[in-house]
Amino acid sequence: MTVVRAAAVVLLTWVVLFLLVAAPSLLPPRWQYYVYSPASVGLWMLSLLVAPFVTCAVAWRWIGSGRR
Repeated sequence: MTVVRAAAVVLLTWVVLFLLVAAPSLLPPRWQYYVYSPASVGLWMLSLLVAPFVTCAVAWRWIGSGRR
């Protein structure tokens, strides 16, 4: 059960990150250059690797409570 909760946390983190990268597409085209700059896309890609570890560390008590 612990593995299932950890996988759920990771998948939810990735869904939120994908929604955050897709949300600025609703902005006017002249703003999209600044939002989707190479630096911001690089940081977003880095967050895809780092954020699951952070969210698992924050939610560790909830993830560990699935052992009962």
